[in-house]
Amino acid sequence: MFPPHLHLAKLDVMKIGQPQAFHEVLVITPLRFDQGAEAVLAVREQRIVVLNLTAMEPSLAQRTADFVSGGVRALDGQEHRVGDQVLLFAPANVDVNLS
Repeated sequence: MFPPHLHLAKLDVMKIGQPQAFHEVLVITPLRFDQGAEAVLAVREQRIVVLNLTAMEPSLAQRTADFVSGGVRALDGQEHRVGDQVLLFAPANVDVNLS
């Protein structure tokens, strides 16, 4: 379904929480539309994703955001806007508090 490997411009992983129960946060800054698939796969694996679309042209960024949003919703995940062209996607079992 998705390419076996995607080359991302930037991929940072940060582990948070207790050693027994932690969540990984992936920061993805895609340069191409197909790199958005990595975000959907990560949410499917119960990871939190910050998708930074600032490196893309606006029309391509919107298309990528729509694709990822649809994929995450199909997984019963959640989406939150955290900045201009920056979105947070999380699995359903994660509580997100944006204060």
